[in-house]
Amino acid sequence: MSFRDEMGQAAGAYGISLSERQLEQFEQYFVLLMDWNQKMNLTAITEPHEVAVKHMIDSLSVYDAALFPVGLRLIDVGTGAGFPGIPLKILRPDLRLTLLDSLNKRVRFLETVVQALGFTDVACIHARAEEAARQKIYREQFDMAVSRAVARLPVLAEYTLPFVKPSGIFAAMKGMKYQEEADAAMHAIRVLGGGAMRLVPVKLPELEDVRAVIYIEKKGRTPAAYPRKAGIPEKNPL
Repeated sequence: MSFRDEMGQAAGAYGISLSERQLEQFEQYFVLLMDWNQKMNLTAITEPHEVAVKHMIDSLSVYDAALFPVGLRLIDVGTGAGFPGIPLKILRPDLRLTLLDSLNKRVRFLETVVQALGFTDVACIHARAEEAARQKIYREQFDMAVSRAVARLPVLAEYTLPFVKPSGIFAAMKGMKYQEEADAAMHAIRVLGGGAMRLVPVKLPELEDVRAVIYIEKKGRTPAAYPRKAGIPEKNPL
């Protein structure tokens, strides 16, 4: 079965309808991912069915139509090979997307994908989150920040919430310890200007593992002291 067919089948099983153009873009993305993966480490998952479910559909699991108005300004913090940002852009071409990663080689890959898929309104940024979040052009400029498997939530909140404007949303994609991470992050979220948390369990097609998306409201502005310098959030979480 081709990747296009695997993607269509996985999307259908998850309850998402994709157009022929979207399936074509997912296939282009997969081909580029596999090609570049031979030159640099982008993913350990390479079997087409697993890529479709564990990368593409998993990325789309963060999508909630009620939280994604037309023209939403979205930043994907620590995007790596483009997850979840690129699948979300394929699903919703109107998104104004920023892909942020600290490794220049990955950013070059992302730029190649963006060009090949004919995207507009996408910026690929080479920077550490701690540094970018202190720049006026990025700080509290986004309607939503998303992040997938970057760090534990108390640390991740310090990386991401400074990008989100008050009234915006931070969506963290988490694995089996999501409840434990949410509990541990409550203090950090309050300090950083966050508000209510909503935990939404995720069930991917044919997989029995435990996943969830944690949606965090941004209530107030993040104090100027945050994020702290590189390395400090990991060594001394809030």
